[in-house]
Amino acid sequence: MTAGEFAALCVRADCTLREALIALNDTGRGILLVTHPDGRLRRTLTDGDLRRAALNHVKDTSLVSELPEHPPITLGTDASYAQGMTLLDRHVIDHLPILDATGKPVDVMFRRELSQRIWLSSPHLGEEETAFVADAFKTNWIAPLGPHVDGFERELAAYVGVGHAAAVSSGTAAIHLALLLLGVRPGDTVFCSSLTFVASCNPIVYCGAQPVFIDSDAQSWNMSPVALERALEWAKREGRLPRCVIVVNLYGQSADMDTIMPLCERYGVPVLEDAAESLGALYKGRPSGSFGKIGVYSFNGNKIITTSGGGMLVAEDAALMERARKLATQAREPAPHYEHAELGFNYRMSNVLAGIGRGQLRVLEQRVEQRRKVFERYRDALAGEQDLQWMPQPSGMRSTRWLTCFTLLGADAGARRDLVLRALERHSIEARPVWKPMHQQPLFGGAPYFTDGGGDVAAGLFDAGICLPSGSNLTQEQQDRVIEQLRRALALAKGRRAAA
Repeated sequence: MTAGEFAALCVRADCTLREALIALNDTGRGILLVTHPDGRLRRTLTDGDLRRAALNHVKDTSLVSELPEHPPITLGTDASYAQGMTLLDRHVIDHLPILDATGKPVDVMFRRELSQRIWLSSPHLGEEETAFVADAFKTNWIAPLGPHVDGFERELAAYVGVGHAAAVSSGTAAIHLALLLLGVRPGDTVFCSSLTFVASCNPIVYCGAQPVFIDSDAQSWNMSPVALERALEWAKREGRLPRCVIVVNLYGQSADMDTIMPLCERYGVPVLEDAAESLGALYKGRPSGSFGKIGVYSFNGNKIITTSGGGMLVAEDAALMERARKLATQAREPAPHYEHAELGFNYRMSNVLAGIGRGQLRVLEQRVEQRRKVFERYRDALAGEQDLQWMPQPSGMRSTRWLTCFTLLGADAGARRDLVLRALERHSIEARPVWKPMHQQPLFGGAPYFTDGGGDVAAGLFDAGICLPSGSNLTQEQQDRVIEQLRRALALAKGRRAAA
């Protein structure tokens, strides 16, 4: 609903019933918002109200103000989606006006719209996957391991230009195995990007190691090389250089690997590249995830391609990947019986899910282009908005725009971010804040954290950042709906700031 369409819902109490009926017919929303001269909501007017008036032989030349008054059921702008649904259900109504602090209507929740939810990043399956899954059933290769697992590993490694790959049950499992392969042990230190999902650093704790978090660079939102260098200098002075550095490639975009890799090499620290969100991205022509000693990808349901759940490790070292497969299959020794000399895990991917992955991999480039076009439509449609800034794409990079993200500008950005998110949610549009940095999480309270010596970039991005629906199967109609509701939410947030 555009601002003009919303304005058409608002009528004065001195209009006639016939005029109201024409407005109801023209707007097609089933509700009008009857306002006082000062703009405050007086009542709502629905098809049912006009039918009852007709049955009571009220003339269509009568004024709306002459109808029996009914106090409107409303919510404030701070109300949540859940509160709105509770009121809609309790009163068995289909429309719920949203009022600002002065009592003026600024929005309406429509039950019809709420049933058509727009997701942040939903799975996008096609026809290729069906044939591989059918083959798995036909050949009875259902359990972990099988020809599709082998094929998926081979094809993914070829796509990213790395020698070898090992498919596992999740991206988190892949990071856990990668840390073990790099020799992380209890008491060790591991550096990790702070602006990330918790799965990037939980495995550090699985290994009994201690995380140290590194701030972001404002130009890429990824690990700051300056902050990393400060942390490495500190670690060397303290005699506790990290066992490895986990560099997270955020929201479909690579970190500055040309600076980070030589820096880590200077200190003799290997890089684990967490490319869970960036499969298909390029850094100066080279695939994301192909720089570190080990790279990791995720195929969770919300990723750019999915196997429902799954992950992959990649490395040039064949022995490393062979050991990853061993550890992922309970570390079974090569014996005719079940022989175990070390701790292993049940981390292998099933042949069925690998079949889905093989099909998805064939359309990866299409999915990347579709998501990039989603970003471009947002950027072009909202070009006139002065209070937002899109996630940058530095020169030489190709972001997949796995999620389209932006930050709000201004000192009160945090409050406006929350208002915008609530407004979108009221219209059943899933949007989220940017990741809350790990150094701000209660789980990691007290963990060392390094910035570049200036401000806390990661914290600022979280305070002001929003992720929009970005799926490659997002229709133009759905995106238009997001754009219009976002425009209205931004205007509402701007109006609240002006009033304050």
